[in-house]
Amino acid sequence: MALYSYYTPTKVLFGGGAEEMAGKLIKEGGYKKVLVHFGGGSAVKSGLLGRVCASLDAEGIKYVSLGGVVPNPRLSKVYEGIDLSLREGVDFILAVGGGSVIDSAKAIAYGVTSGGDVWDIYTCKREPAVPLPIGAVPTIAAAGSEMSNSSVITNENGWIKRGYNNDLSRPVFALMDPELTLSLPKYQTSCGCVDIMMHTLERYFNRDKNMELTDGIAEALMRTVIKNAQRLMKDPLDLSARAEIMWASSLSHNGLTSFGNGGGDWACHRLEHELGGMFDVAHGAGLSAIWGSWARYVYKYIPHRFASLAVNVYGVSPCGTEDETAVRGIEATEDFFRSLEMPVTIKELGVEPTDRQIEEMADKCCIVCGGTLGTALPLHRDDMINIYKAALN
Repeated sequence: MALYSYYTPTKVLFGGGAEEMAGKLIKEGGYKKVLVHFGGGSAVKSGLLGRVCASLDAEGIKYVSLGGVVPNPRLSKVYEGIDLSLREGVDFILAVGGGSVIDSAKAIAYGVTSGGDVWDIYTCKREPAVPLPIGAVPTIAAAGSEMSNSSVITNENGWIKRGYNNDLSRPVFALMDPELTLSLPKYQTSCGCVDIMMHTLERYFNRDKNMELTDGIAEALMRTVIKNAQRLMKDPLDLSARAEIMWASSLSHNGLTSFGNGGGDWACHRLEHELGGMFDVAHGAGLSAIWGSWARYVYKYIPHRFASLAVNVYGVSPCGTEDETAVRGIEATEDFFRSLEMPVTIKELGVEPTDRQIEEMADKCCIVCGGTLGTALPLHRDDMINIYKAALN
């Protein structure tokens, strides 16, 4: 059996008022000056930023602030954060916001300690030094960045979107209050639920032997997301459903559902990164627009995994051949995305890439992946182009 590693150093405080513990935890860590990193005005208007900063004031911790992070977080903001942190002598970064804010904080943390151009880390030209420690106060259940080793940054020079994974970037703590997600618009909630599902599905589809317990955890997580996402479509103020989704977000991307199965496929994420980099679409919506076309392209190579999805997640009764059951699992997943008012084609996403743009996205995928992409079926350039084109309508 292969050797597997499971590493989750993040301390989680989960429940009402968790964000007010930021100052206490940072003081316990011996940190002296904090960069409070956040997104738009909602963190200010809601009073969340004020509560977080009040917790720092109460512990006598100095801080500077940097807002303005946008979805598909920009490299230019990362550079701004690095400069500010170096100038102010910051020794801890506190991310207050969604996955984009946490990802931006991770990139800043790398850049402060590593020197040179932080983009070189995201293009795998060099390894980082140990980054500044970060803490997270997530306001959206989606990316799972509050417990993961991952971050994704978009370089405006060429609109290139790149992810980087390193356990050094796992947050020291995550302060998770489901009440902070109650005000999310339906679209953001739905995008988040798709992202959580996809983090689990990417790991679920592989060609390795799988541990029964890990599969069971993944399947239970997906059933929980499906059930509670549909509850939130009916009642966005259902706090119990918000809590289930928020915890699922963290568990879907902290490594738990990939333990013992070889790590998963990740083709859809890579394909979406190029789509998101070129057209600046919401990550969850981009994933739902691509997934069905990818699934139909590869399912015959691992039909048993898709059939397991159908039976164990959606309750489909096995019928006919394994391939037929597999297709029903694909259709059930697309129906779930539709129930969240998410696109299942690129056209429904609202963009129409040209043949040349599709070729460019495939070329960029090949560069970052070394020529082939995915494990369920290793995809070459022509395969990537075919999947993009199949997803158009």
